[in-house]
Amino acid sequence: MSGLKSLKKRRRVQIIVLAFVALAVSTGLIGYAMRDGINFFRSPSQIVAEPPAANEVFRVGGLVEEGTLVRGEGETVTFSVTDGGASIPVAYKGILPDLFEEGQGMVGQGRYVEGVFQATEILAKHDETYMPKEVIDALKEQGVYVEPDAAAATN
Repeated sequence: MSGLKSLKKRRRVQIIVLAFVALAVSTGLIGYAMRDGINFFRSPSQIVAEPPAANEVFRVGGLVEEGTLVRGEGETVTFSVTDGGASIPVAYKGILPDLFEEGQGMVGQGRYVEGVFQATEILAKHDETYMPKEVIDALKEQGVYVEPDAAAATN
């Protein structure tokens, strides 16, 4: 009888150890799969203060600086994005969203290479009052952003 109890105890320990190993492997696989799916947001001031590595994919947001939008040959477009404290040049090869224009909010995803943000995706506001939360926070930090309702009340 004691041999049977010892066998059950050993089998239980093996199952628990196997479950922990399976949990560790699955956690590692999930982390490995998500390594490229996590994109951090940075404001232009943060990028100027601490330039990220050239291979790091992240998002930048702010206002498209007035007078900087240049549509080049083909599909390449360049402009600067600012948060009021700093501005960085952006290069994008592709078709911009219909609502993209100077003085409006935008968020871009890409890499910061040799002082230029190489965007792979550009998102523009989708109506007159919307601006992404990250962009609003970055602009408020620089003292640039005014709530739309507050701006209307002063006019």
